[in-house]
Amino acid sequence: MGGLRGDPREWWERARALTAANPLVVDIGIALLVQGAMTMPFVVPRAAGLPPATWAAYGLSTLTALPLVWRRRAPLAVFFAVLAAGALYGLSVDGPGQPLPYTGLVVVYTIAALSSARKRLLTAGVLLAAVPVGVWLNTRSVRELTFTLIVFTAAYVFGRLTDARQRAHRVEAERAAARERARIAREMHDILSHAVSLMIVQAEAGPVAVRAAPERAEAAFDAISATGRDAMTQLRRMLGVLREGDDDGAAPREPQPGLTELPALLDRVRAGGLDVTYGTAGDVRPVPEAVAATVFRIVQESLTNTVRHAEARTVAVRLTYRSGDLVVRVTDDGRGPQGARSGGHGLIGVRERAAAHGGTAVAGAGPGGRGFEVRVSLPVPAAAEVAG
Repeated sequence: MGGLRGDPREWWERARALTAANPLVVDIGIALLVQGAMTMPFVVPRAAGLPPATWAAYGLSTLTALPLVWRRRAPLAVFFAVLAAGALYGLSVDGPGQPLPYTGLVVVYTIAALSSARKRLLTAGVLLAAVPVGVWLNTRSVRELTFTLIVFTAAYVFGRLTDARQRAHRVEAERAAARERARIAREMHDILSHAVSLMIVQAEAGPVAVRAAPERAEAAFDAISATGRDAMTQLRRMLGVLREGDDDGAAPREPQPGLTELPALLDRVRAGGLDVTYGTAGDVRPVPEAVAATVFRIVQESLTNTVRHAEARTVAVRLTYRSGDLVVRVTDDGRGPQGARSGGHGLIGVRERAAAHGGTAVAGAGPGGRGFEVRVSLPVPAAAEVAG
């Protein structure tokens, strides 16, 4: 046992990776396993009166199992090769019989799992003709005929079940990939759209500030620099998460921005000249990291929309902690719901983020029909549940 070091699960994962990358290894292993099973009647002593097992008979049995090495690449051709080798074995030598038609079962399972409906139908037709002929040449027993048909049917059914399971796995993998692409698109949109919007506002205000108040121009350029650095930091963080499966294992695993980063976000927006107020209501309590990150992104996207579209002077961010949820409200005094503000990708992303946590999001005119408001409700557990 001293040579078997490491976690058995690690060995198992390595074996799975090897077989997934090299299907031929699996096929060779199956052929050897079948050959081993077919060897047993040759090494077990035979009853008195039966002719001895010969090397010729054993060689033909090997010829029957050998085509299984190519069972994935040409399953129908392997099927006919196995039939031909089996017929040659039965007609030319008086060798030991087999308790099960091992090679035939493996190739029927493979055709059922991998081949088209036309090839499966052809295989079924050939079997319905070949099995009765083989039984008639062997024992002419109804019992053997029934047993043979049952085991071949079982092999076919297992093959179809395998195909159905693999299709389901592929569909789920495609859905997971689509969800991940949508998530990455939302993250990239939120980070870049927010940063670029703030940088544009600051850059447009810079020339005016240079003529009127040079000290404000310096602050504007500092804000542009800080916004760009923050965007680069967040992009590196995201790319690090995407690379976390690399072999070097050096990808960072930093947390997503949360509620503690909200003040810095609001400061960056204030630096662009927008008057931002922030407040909380209710019993403030910890929330799960995923929910906190979602709140940050929702506020970020709402502020980005205000900067880009609202022509607002003030915006209020308010978090209200209620018994079973957290309500996020971002309200400005701008132009209200017009054009792109009511249907852009950003608001779609806000709704998707809220829905991912079982919450709701609405956007439209602010109180009294003035300005624009984004209102999101996110279910959050009690503080004890978050801590647990």
